Amino acid sequence: MADGGQDNELAALEKVLLDKSADPVDLPFSLLKAITGNFSEDNKIGRGGFGAVYKGVLPSGHTIAVKKLFEQFEILDKNFACEIACLVGVKHKNTVRFLGYCSETQHVMRLYEGRSVWADVRQRLLCFEYLPKGCLADYLSDASCRLQWTTCYQIIKGICEGIHYLHQQRIIHMDLNPQNVLLDNNMVPRIADFGLSRRLSGSQSRAITDHKLGTMDIWHQNS
Repeated sequence: MADGGQDNELAALEKVLLDKSADPVDLPFSLLKAITGNFSEDNKIGRGGFGAVYKGVLPSGHTIAVKKLFEQFEILDKNFACEIACLVGVKHKNTVRFLGYCSETQHVMRLYEGRSVWADVRQRLLCFEYLPKGCLADYLSDASCRLQWTTCYQIIKGICEGIHYLHQQRIIHMDLNPQNVLLDNNMVPRIADFGLSRRLSGSQSRAITDHKLGTMDIWHQNS
C-alpha cells in the first residue's frame, strides 16, 4: 500500500471514518483491492442481488465495509448513480454511514472464445462503516438468540426514526427488510442498502416502479 498518492487516499478515508461530519470521498480501485485482500473470500461478509460486501482493514486497524457491485449487472450504472445520489448528504444515527465510492473503468486482457482480447471492465464500489453485529434478520431467525423487549423496542423505534428522516429528505428506500437493517455494537439499527432507493423531486409525492428487484442482502461477521 505504498505510494504517496495512496497514503493521501488512506488519510482521507480515515478522516471520513472518524469524523461523522465529513463528506464521502472518491477512492481508487487499487486501494480498495488492497484493504480487502484482493476481495478475498475470507473477507466476504455478505452478498446480495447487486453485489458482494467485503471487510476492508486499514493499516490503522480500523475496519470498513466495501460493497463491490457485480460487473455483469445490466443496470449497474443506473443503480450506482441512484444509490450515491440518495446516500450523499444522508447523516442520521439510524442510517448506515456512507464513507466513499469508486468508479473506474479498466482496459484489461481477457480470454474470449479461446483468444485474448482487450476488454473494458467497470469497477463500481461503495464504502460504509463496518457494523459487527450483522443484520436484523440474523436475530429474527435464530431462536437461540432472542432479543429482550427493551432491545426490540429500541430497534423498532430506531428504524421508524430512520425512515422518518429519509422521508423528510424525500428519499423512498423501496427495499426495507430485516436483511437491510444492520446493528452496531449497542444494537442500534442502521438502515442500509440504498440500491433501489429514489429521491423524489419537489413535485413528486410518491415513487412508482414497474419492476420488483429487491433481493436478500445478508451481512454477517466473520470470526
